[in-house]
Amino acid sequence: MTRLLALLGLIFITACTNPNDLDEAPAYLGNFQLGHNVVVAPNLTKGPASREASQEEWVAAVTEAMTDRFTRYQGSKLYHLGVSIEGYVLAVPGVPIVASPKSALILHVTAWDDAAGKKLNPEPHMVTVVESISGATFLGSGLTQSKEVQLQNLSRNAAKQIETWLVRQNQKFGWFEDDGVPASEKSDDELTRTAPAADETPAAGEAAARVESGDAPLTPAEQATAAVEIIEEPDVAPRVIE
Repeated sequence: MTRLLALLGLIFITACTNPNDLDEAPAYLGNFQLGHNVVVAPNLTKGPASREASQEEWVAAVTEAMTDRFTRYQGSKLYHLGVSIEGYVLAVPGVPIVASPKSALILHVTAWDDAAGKKLNPEPHMVTVVESISGATFLGSGLTQSKEVQLQNLSRNAAKQIETWLVRQNQKFGWFEDDGVPASEKSDDELTRTAPAADETPAAGEAAARVESGDAPLTPAEQATAAVEIIEEPDVAPRVIE
């Protein structure tokens, strides 16, 4: 527990995510289709300077966020995702600039291949989430948001980070490719999901720009590359209660 509390104290250095993309085409994940979505919180720890939230509240919020994000995928194979919520901070109102804490969430995730009956990652992958920075949260969401909004936003950020991790694993290790070959090593016509062909393959930065601007559609390989790049520089802030 001491180690977890120390980690929560250092979360301000962690990058934020942009979870407000559910109305867009999902990032390329090969043959992925969500099977079981299991969220538990047996070791839940509340960090310092935090509002209180129950295990039931966290499990419900993260389960909903995971369902919203991953049921968009309709691949040919089932994969199960297990999430264990480990610790959190829901920022309380503080003194602006001087002592205004940030909200954060720490969890572990494991992916299972249903057909193979085994874990894709032998050791749980740790995800650390901090609230997105915006004009409304710059001085701390405890000043501008209710507990319910903080909890929802962190859960949505967590689901987005898990998706990005899965995209990277598929790019590097072919987790969701029928032949197990990393997606990054395949040409567009070898990938398991088809997309309109482009005249040329842009660099990663160009692909990301096309996703953001809504220009010509990307090939699957470009979508995977752009998804990883865009999440590192989010522009959209969480919703705020007026």
